[in-house]
Amino acid sequence: MKATPLLGWYRALAVATGVALLVFCGFMVAKYGFDTAEDLTTYVAMLHGYLYIGYFVVTFLLGQKLKWPLGRMVFTLAAGCIPFASFFAERRVAAEAAAKLPAGGAARQAAGV
Repeated sequence: MKATPLLGWYRALAVATGVALLVFCGFMVAKYGFDTAEDLTTYVAMLHGYLYIGYFVVTFLLGQKLKWPLGRMVFTLAAGCIPFASFFAERRVAAEAAAKLPAGGAARQAAGV
């Protein structure tokens, strides 16, 4: 199987989506717990939504390339909506892709990971 730039995009979007979701959760606490940051909460929610759309598309394409079963695909897609789950899914997917994609495995070995 040939190496794909989808893995790099997936890793970046998984981290960005996870961070945006955690920031969004913090703003939700501020909005509903302390009645502050109502306008900012809207913008952070939109940022997370746009990042999640990119995460969804890239994850779906990567899952097709790696021939994931439906359950694995659904869990990985849902990881962008569950706090902290995208970080765990990213590590797991990166390890699997490193084993299946030759350039991914070589890059991880060269980095000492």
